[in-house]
Amino acid sequence: MKNKKIKVLIPTDFSVQSEFAYQMVKNLSQQSDLEVTFLHVLNVPDTVTLNAQKEIETCGEIDVDYVRTQYEMAWKKLEDIERKNAGVRTDIVLGGTTSQIVNYSESNNFDLIALGNKGTSGLAERIAGSEAQIVARNSTVPVLTLMCDRSSFELNNLLLVHDFSENNEQSLDLLKQFIAIFGTQLHLLQIAQRGDDHDEIKQNMKAFGRNNQLESFEMHVLNDENVEEGVTHFNQMNDMDLVCIGTHGKGGLLYKSATETLINHLYKPVISFKIQ
Repeated sequence: MKNKKIKVLIPTDFSVQSEFAYQMVKNLSQQSDLEVTFLHVLNVPDTVTLNAQKEIETCGEIDVDYVRTQYEMAWKKLEDIERKNAGVRTDIVLGGTTSQIVNYSESNNFDLIALGNKGTSGLAERIAGSEAQIVARNSTVPVLTLMCDRSSFELNNLLLVHDFSENNEQSLDLLKQFIAIFGTQLHLLQIAQRGDDHDEIKQNMKAFGRNNQLESFEMHVLNDENVEEGVTHFNQMNDMDLVCIGTHGKGGLLYKSATETLINHLYKPVISFKIQ
């Protein structure tokens, strides 16, 4: 597979979590060709817009001067990021945070969204979820999330968690590119329940490998209570550098997503991708 430049979008609210995301991406860029764009979303109602001259316009109910001040302050911080980090690009958009991140990444053909995640728990998680969870739920672009400093990150072992009874072709171009660039060992893991046939699962893994042109991988099956517990326990026994897991795009109050739970609670970098 011929390596191409990887376009990475880093949404920033100028917090330390955004810096964590950039430091990890910067570390990856030492061995791969990355194009990095920082995006700040000025979270305002739909009635606040930019005209062709990049001037703030509102419906009259919102103080234009206040929004203009916030917009100008954000641009100064983005310009500071450009000065300190040669080669990066910056941009700013108006609107809802998560929807604008998803729209911007898809309309500009990014390969990866890298998000520093503050996490959430309890009632807030059950009702709304973190912004990282919501982006992962709705994005067709793979989403990398992390909650702590990974500036010394090395990609030696990549764990792909999946239900391999779904062994059809998936969008794994980014995963394959990482493997090619870093010489990464790929591990396939399915969390099984009592009574599941491990041999059948491994046959499904082999079919998944063939259907997705994966040349080399180790196979693992672990019985556990659920996916979240299983992935956590597997990582305690086998120190993976990066966890990759698919999502069907469901989540919220009435549906608990294993992928979204891991995003908020696993202290490993997680890449989520939309299952085909």
